Amino acid sequence: MNDPGSVVNDCHLRTVADLYSGHHGWLYARLYRKLGNALDAADLAHDTFIRILASKVAVIEEPRAYLSCVAGGILVNWFQRKALERAYLQALASLPAPEVPSPERRLLVLEALYEIDAMLDTLPTQVKRAFLLSQLNGLKYDDIATQLGVSLITIKRYMKQAFLHCLMLVD
Repeated sequence: MNDPGSVVNDCHLRTVADLYSGHHGWLYARLYRKLGNALDAADLAHDTFIRILASKVAVIEEPRAYLSCVAGGILVNWFQRKALERAYLQALASLPAPEVPSPERRLLVLEALYEIDAMLDTLPTQVKRAFLLSQLNGLKYDDIATQLGVSLITIKRYMKQAFLHCLMLVD
């Protein structure tokens, strides 16, 4: 007798295989047009199918719409990571030569920045803005309240929410 989980898994694998064989070229071309870089387009197309493979979805009614949605999310994350990387490299360029970290240290810092960015992205927009104004710009809570047009107590609530959120995700 067949294991029901095995049947579902086989169905999922066939669905992804069919999706890949029928639409990989289309997805790659679409990503290439957006990025202008064959290697990045190939990487993101690959990441899209890996995410779909991990999703366990068995039926896809509109394959190209589904691929566009999944790839779109991956593309947004990719652009955010690239922007973060550019900002970090720009900050490094302003350092005196003896203070520039080694390539290994730079990679570790970039990975930490990606994780922090992902954590902060799960916060409401205003909470994230208040937290970044405090932590990166060094603004006092009164100044943040003025800049965001909210009360001081709201900023204190935002900061508490941000700190608690980060603590929960670190554990």
